[in-house]
Amino acid sequence: MAINLQKSERRSRNVMSEINVTPFVDVMLVLLIVFMVTAPMLTVGVPVNLPESEADSLPDDREPLTVSINSKGEVFVQDTKVAFNELVAKLLAISKNRTDTRIYVRGDKNINYGRVMEVMGNLAGSGFTKVALISQTKR
Repeated sequence: MAINLQKSERRSRNVMSEINVTPFVDVMLVLLIVFMVTAPMLTVGVPVNLPESEADSLPDDREPLTVSINSKGEVFVQDTKVAFNELVAKLLAISKNRTDTRIYVRGDKNINYGRVMEVMGNLAGSGFTKVALISQTKR
């Protein structure tokens, strides 16, 4: 009887050489969901209350530059505050002097319309050909 016990003990001590991937897949799926939920919130950090519109969004291959105008009339390129007279120079430097770069202008709905047009006129006057306004879709 003792001989049989030694054989069964020897068999149970063998190391399992297979990798269990189920926990790995579970963790990856949770991370995927977290990134899918948080990625749209990371686009632009300047708080702007956008007006609503029924227009469809424009498709684009490259990520556009975003110029934001907050409710105080301050101008931002992406998340960086920029003086109005330095706006064109900053955009030309970022776009490597390419005036066909798509630029989205986000203007707060409480800001004076003239301020938004002043920024857009400055961009169009400096040679940028693809300048568009961003609005919030109606729900």
